[in-house]
Order: sequence, then C-alpha cells, then structure tokens
Amino acid sequence: MAIFGLMDESLDPTLHSLDARSLRGLAHPLRMRLLSALRRGGPATASQLAAKLGESSGATSYHLRQLAAHGFVEDAPEHGKGRERWWKAVHAGVRFDDALLRDRDPQVRGAADLFLHEVANNHTQEIATWLGTGNDWSEAWRRASDLSDWTLRLTPEAAEELVHKMHDLVESYRAQASGASAPDTEQVRLHTHVFPVRTE
Repeated sequence: MAIFGLMDESLDPTLHSLDARSLRGLAHPLRMRLLSALRRGGPATASQLAAKLGESSGATSYHLRQLAAHGFVEDAPEHGKGRERWWKAVHAGVRFDDALLRDRDPQVRGAADLFLHEVANNHTQEIATWLGTGNDWSEAWRRASDLSDWTLRLTPEAAEELVHKMHDLVESYRAQASGASAPDTEQVRLHTHVFPVRTE
C-alpha cells in the first residue's frame, strides 16, 4: 500500500483509493501532472494549466474532463468569471494497493505499472528542480533540505512497520502545521522509497 499526493488542508483530507476503473482514468502522464498541479497550486483553468505545463489548452481540457469523469477533479465555480471554467482537485491524495499490479486484467496491470513509473519520474524531476534552483532559496532552507539514503537488513514485516512509522511521523507534522502562518512557511515535498535489492 502506498500514498501519493500533497496532503493539503484545503482539500478533502480523505484519500481516494484507486480501483481498476479509477486507475485507468488516472494512469496517463498528462493527467497525473494536471492533478498534481491542481493539488499543489490550487484551482485553475485549462488555459492556465496548459501554459504552466507547456501543453495545448485543448489537451488539458480533454484530460481534465477525463479526470472529472473518474472523480479526481471537479468544477470550482467560486473562481469562475464569465465563461471561464475553473477546476480543482477533489482529494488530497490517492492510495495505491499493490494488488493492482497482480490484477487478472493485463490492462489494469499495465496502468498500474505506468502509474508507478510516472510517480518515480515525478520524484526525479522534483529533486532535479531542487538541485537546479537551490541557490534561489535562503540558507535556512538549504540547511533544512535533505538527500539521504540508508541500507538496512530487514524482514518484510519490519520493512512494513518502518513504512507505517514514517507515514505516522509525516502525518504528525501535517497536523502540527495545519494552522502555520509564519512568514517563512513553504510547501515541503517528502519522498519515501522503501524496496528490497539484491547484492549479487
């Protein structure tokens, strides 16, 4: 089980559990980027998202409608002016069950594989962006950033326990910061990767 998304207090705090149907509706590179942009940047129009992501507004409009059909985004009429259609993310994140990787339907397995590879690509891009722009941030933020890795010898049960403890720790900071209004408060991205490797 894995959780993906930005846990933003302005969004429904519940996680959208992916099933075979909703996974197929989300597992597309542009749709995943659109959903991420709405979670992190707030409501926007198809044209605004197109400019931000370097896509055509026709493509963003089409894929936003597909995301809406699968329950990931919805209209944000409180932001609209005239004929502009504004969109917003519905949930703060999604819950991915690795049983989807073993589904009987090869299309579901393919969608699950694409989804996870896009998540990994996004993590790589975010780290590269930080490394390329780190000097634009204050010394305090440069000291507060982290790129670490460890190698442990664990049983599957111990690894699962570690994952749950890490998630609980992150959640404790989200609750603590829900009302944060200090002038130096920023969105902070955390990635966790736990997986076995063979030494030979």
